[in-house]
Amino acid sequence: MSKVPSKNLNNGVAMPQLGFGVWQVEDDEATRAVATALEAGYRSIDTAAVYGNEEGTGKALAASGIAREELFVTTKLWNSASETWTRDSVLREFDASLAKLGLEYVDLYLIHWPRAMRDDYLTIWRTFEEIAADGRAKAIGTSNFQPAHLRRLLDETSVVPAVNQVELHPQLQQSEARAFHAEHGIATEAWSPLGQGKGLLEVPTIVAIAQKHGRTPAQIVLRWHLQLGNVVIPKSVTPSRIQENIDVFGFELDTEDLTAIAALDEGKRLGPNPDEFDYS
Repeated sequence: MSKVPSKNLNNGVAMPQLGFGVWQVEDDEATRAVATALEAGYRSIDTAAVYGNEEGTGKALAASGIAREELFVTTKLWNSASETWTRDSVLREFDASLAKLGLEYVDLYLIHWPRAMRDDYLTIWRTFEEIAADGRAKAIGTSNFQPAHLRRLLDETSVVPAVNQVELHPQLQQSEARAFHAEHGIATEAWSPLGQGKGLLEVPTIVAIAQKHGRTPAQIVLRWHLQLGNVVIPKSVTPSRIQENIDVFGFELDTEDLTAIAALDEGKRLGPNPDEFDYS
């Protein structure tokens, strides 16, 4: 049995609070990494069409021997500028993801970026609602949506996103977004939760808290996410780090720790600004 606690999404679906991400992992390597993660106790796996590793991820899921109902699989629509997005094109891309994963349904399907300048995410979302109504996605959500993008979905469509996955770490704490999500029953999920290893884990405050608890800096940051209530999806292909990242349930940060980490917020993005990001 997995030791990871679950969060109930706004439609009643239970989602593990800690999962395993496979961004920037090659397809064949994803098979090995996901297998290692499943053996370590992870049950939530986060992939995406653009990652190019849905097939490798699916192979690991199939070979694991774990019952489908015990797994939570997320993938994402890469709503690129090269496509004029219609109901049919969204359904075609969703079917392609399912086929690569070797699954009859996913647990969570996300729009990868808002691309608000192209004004098509409402069309995409209404098709997501249809996919969810058919039971082919147990929950639907968004990725990289700002509060203004979410507000438009709330005002003009029928289903409130179950999850919004955003860049979130101690140097980009997303307080405005997290408050909006909480107000509307949207779970906050953090990508790049460890800051992509770009200096965050060497910050003296994080190192000192790690020494205090006899833990690694990565474990401190993941524990911070969990105590904030975030869903978190750390990524690694190193077996020891995969194990380390799930071993975060035997201790708690105290008020002093949380206050110190809160002071690290710089509004520092490592990824694109969702208000500006477009792509082919």
